[in-house]
Amino acid sequence: MRKRARIIYNPVAGREAMHDDLADILTIYEQAGYETSAFATTPEPDSAKHEATRAANEGFDLLVAAGGDGTLNEVINGIAGLEKRPRLAIIPAGTTNDYARALHVPREDPVAAAKLILNKDNHFKIDLGKAGDNYFMNIAAGGTLTELTYDVSTQMKSLFGYLAYFAKGAEMLPQVKPVHMNIKYDGQEFDGMASTVFLALTNSVGGFEQIVPDAALNDGMFSLIIVKDSNMVGLMQLMAKALKGTHLDDPRVIYVKAKDVQITPLDTKDRLMINLDGEYGGDAPMHFQALKQHLDIVADVSAIPENAIASIDPDMKKAEDDFVRGVDQIGKE
Repeated sequence: MRKRARIIYNPVAGREAMHDDLADILTIYEQAGYETSAFATTPEPDSAKHEATRAANEGFDLLVAAGGDGTLNEVINGIAGLEKRPRLAIIPAGTTNDYARALHVPREDPVAAAKLILNKDNHFKIDLGKAGDNYFMNIAAGGTLTELTYDVSTQMKSLFGYLAYFAKGAEMLPQVKPVHMNIKYDGQEFDGMASTVFLALTNSVGGFEQIVPDAALNDGMFSLIIVKDSNMVGLMQLMAKALKGTHLDDPRVIYVKAKDVQITPLDTKDRLMINLDGEYGGDAPMHFQALKQHLDIVADVSAIPENAIASIDPDMKKAEDDFVRGVDQIGKE
């Protein structure tokens, strides 16, 4: 019996790139041996999630999430809780495309991304995170700095991509308010003020690839980063260090590997919103679990280095260097 694939695509993602390439993409999956059909998501909430669940329950062998990180997160949430989960492929069509970056899936050429399926060895099992009843594939985060993802408009994301997050983060620095948190992780505990907490499954966070430089994709562990209370200048210094990958040794940062994490704000007046893959995922207290090798995914396996550190785009490198120079200048004044 011939295998079946279902492309779940967001027709308005990024610059609406899927419209021109859909026929070629369908042909590629047919060449790979899949009877292939497509579903365009709608404005209805959880449209991609519901379609992913339906297709998985109907026995589709492959799901293709075509869109931005939001579409991919929905598709993963549609299948992660099922006993039988189809293989997953990604066609990036959004702005930052963090997860595609970590998997070395081509991010500027949807047809090239689809062609990864033609190499039968281009797949492996990756970790997922579970946060309460939701799943995520890249990052969970809480704290004032992570709230910038809610404040960057869709238009800004489309026009400027990761640079929109970069600019918004600098704008929000004066508003940073630390939260008194209790964080339990694999038998250890942090109790104190923190401005931000990250649980990462890859090395790509908002397009920045040095924040979690040694994150592995399938070791069953989160890279947990806790940024302790710091003033505005201190946070700018940490951001500059993060762009160089030297922040993890800073005494204001706790960095550990953990597979089970509980985050609880201790002041009832503090609301700690949790960001899951760039979208609002509920408020803490929240329990997080790393699910080892939970999903089979298509990737450019030969291009993924053992330490999972990807190269930095030239434009991204220039933006990072400009920021670091600006912070260094502040320190001299």
